[in-house]
Amino acid sequence: MPGTDTFNEQIDTFINFLKFEKRFSQHTILAYSTDLKDFNLFLLRIFDGISFTELNYQHVRSWLADLKENKLTSRSINRKISTLKSFFKYHLKHGNIQANPMAKIVTPKTSKRLPVFIKEDDVMVLKERVGTATEDWKTLNEKMLMTLFYATGMRLSELINLKENQVDFSRQQLKVLGKGNKERSLPLTRDVLKDIQEYIALKRKEFEQPAAELMVTEKGKKMYPKYAYLLVKKLLSEVATLDKKSPHVLRHTFATHLVNNGAELNAVKELLGHSSLAATQVYTHNTIDKLKEVYKNAHPKA
Repeated sequence: MPGTDTFNEQIDTFINFLKFEKRFSQHTILAYSTDLKDFNLFLLRIFDGISFTELNYQHVRSWLADLKENKLTSRSINRKISTLKSFFKYHLKHGNIQANPMAKIVTPKTSKRLPVFIKEDDVMVLKERVGTATEDWKTLNEKMLMTLFYATGMRLSELINLKENQVDFSRQQLKVLGKGNKERSLPLTRDVLKDIQEYIALKRKEFEQPAAELMVTEKGKKMYPKYAYLLVKKLLSEVATLDKKSPHVLRHTFATHLVNNGAELNAVKELLGHSSLAATQVYTHNTIDKLKEVYKNAHPKA
């Protein structure tokens, strides 16, 4: 099939750039790789393969139309457009193509989804629940996941990769390695530090050689994403009003509660590790909703 090897080689070159130079996470690299391989399979299926240098915007448009026909959401299509933009931008910069096939591609509009979060009263109920539960390793991990996600707003990948030596007890903070290998410092309260200290002490007592990461399974091994996800999902199932039950809900809750209680948006941006303020501004919508509620309840003419 013409062009197959060439296109695959160009994908591999780009993926290696993301892996070794940009140092993106495995999850992000897998997403880029999947999108590009799907595009290549489409080219092979519809155009019987095509050389990399012959690609143009019409080939891209055909793929996007095919995705839409297969009922893919605008949000998912936009992610694939973003992948192709980065891919062709890289190869244009390195002189592997003369023109960018994405130049005439228009990104479809998507409706903004407001982040799902837990009400402050419900957070207190959950905290009380994990605080009084019998502490085997699973319930202990449930408590620590709840505590750290809500106290720091970390991403799941950041928390499960967090090592003990990234916690600075004297400065009451921890250092997180986020997206794009960017490091940021997050403050911790004394109560959270105390919980971490007790957790580490129990690890030392229970396991001879526990993993270097802070959070471990009941076997003393590094915690993996599905393990953490299922524990958080189980805990959040007690909040009946939630449509979504994932660690990201606790991250959204952290940010929403900060904004609702007067934190500056730029400060919240830094704490979340967002690269731009636009990603953080979604939390102001919840604040506006809260203000409307306050206005409605307090204004005599409302």
